[in-house]
Amino acid sequence: MRMKTMLAVTILSTAVLGGCQRTTYGSMDTRPQQPAPLMPAPIGGVESNQLPPASGAATEFPQAPETATAPANTEMAAANAPAVTKESLIGRWSVDSGGGRCDVFLALTKWTGGYRAASRGCVGDAASVSAWDVQGKQVILSDSSGNKVAGLYQTANERYDGSTSAGQPISLSR
Repeated sequence: MRMKTMLAVTILSTAVLGGCQRTTYGSMDTRPQQPAPLMPAPIGGVESNQLPPASGAATEFPQAPETATAPANTEMAAANAPAVTKESLIGRWSVDSGGGRCDVFLALTKWTGGYRAASRGCVGDAASVSAWDVQGKQVILSDSSGNKVAGLYQTANERYDGSTSAGQPISLSR
């Protein structure tokens, strides 16, 4: 029995130590070979010519695009706005307000002022948004006390524009 144990230990140690040795087989290098460099292609002669003069003065710049602002007449916006459903508002929205951009998340969890909302990276009035609701065709954003922060109407597919209680333009878009 002792002989079998010694034989088993010897075989096992040989196998373990044999697995730890590195063997190389000369030409069996497994590293990827670099491709041979390409020969440069001959090119034709280089032509030179004068460019035509630029149209207009060098200092003219095109007009900057105008940003969408809240409708000036809220009654007209309310009359022309499509119907809004709570389910269409669920999820993440980008908020543009006061020159800044941030995210607002709207959920259907009941909360003071309607349903739960959470803002991320917002400043100013948008930072205080913690609730939302739909009243007719208007989306109302509220703070944690239920005070109205902003009112918005749908102006395009996946876009709502309005103003904050302080009169600043605000928009939600996806």
